[in-house]
Amino acid sequence: MNREHKRCLIIGSGPAGYTAAIYASRANLAPLLYEGLQPGGQLTTTTEVENFPGYPEGITGPELMADLRKQAERFGAEIRTGIAVKADLSKAPYLVTFDDGHEVEADTIIISTGATAKYLGLEDEQKYAGMGVSACATCDGFFYRNKVVAVVGGGDTACEEALYLASLAKHVYMIVRKNYLRASEIMQERVRNAKNITILFEHNTLGLFGENGVEGAHLVKRKGEPDEELVDIAIDGFFLAIGHSPNSSLFSKYLECDEVGYIITKGHSPSTNLPGVFAAGDVADPHYRQAVTAAASGCKAAIEAERYLGANNL
Repeated sequence: MNREHKRCLIIGSGPAGYTAAIYASRANLAPLLYEGLQPGGQLTTTTEVENFPGYPEGITGPELMADLRKQAERFGAEIRTGIAVKADLSKAPYLVTFDDGHEVEADTIIISTGATAKYLGLEDEQKYAGMGVSACATCDGFFYRNKVVAVVGGGDTACEEALYLASLAKHVYMIVRKNYLRASEIMQERVRNAKNITILFEHNTLGLFGENGVEGAHLVKRKGEPDEELVDIAIDGFFLAIGHSPNSSLFSKYLECDEVGYIITKGHSPSTNLPGVFAAGDVADPHYRQAVTAAASGCKAAIEAERYLGANNL
């Protein structure tokens, strides 16, 4: 059986994983990083990143991730392509199996597998990815200044996204499947008091249209009812705010997670309930989901891994 031992195993790339690899390498931990299903993480699907420090003119998501990857390799991180398919965290050293059958025994593990935005499942969401479709208003809202956008969802996240976009965009539509908002009362009140937000209750999205990007959305009002009505709205951007799914299922048998699946860490540290196992980035962050906060948590995870190894003479 093909098995090796590592002091530090990093599962998942993106800002958290690559930053953890940079810090772990500089600490002489000789980390091994497996990039996972989407090397570079969610940012590789983002065209322009303008809010990551150090890039005053902005940079594309793939370029930013390539830079971080090169920096990690410069300090000696070993980076492999592969997906973790099985984990045994019942005892240390911990054992992880990858899709090629290779097994890695590790004294410390940094889990940076991210979270996947939930989509409606429309073909047009893929067609217009990076051309008007986004799952992060904070990331992409700036590009829609004085334009018209739509936000899908009726919970707190959708309201927060709509309010943020309302401060930038000319007008914001909220596309809500039910005839009410699920958000907290205070968030509902803020949305209703925003002069440039229109809530479209009992509307479902059928598709998007546009030549070189999103120009509008096909909706259906009161789907399946006798008074069902097809409605088109003109928009420049289409934002999904129906939640994220943290990629934690492989580890949830051993790690404490919240009701959604986000890995629970202790206080402001990346430490989990298992000694030597740390979580960084979106897999443990239901609140911010930003590249810079993910990178910061990757830094903290590597520092904590170094301290754990030193304290235990590993």
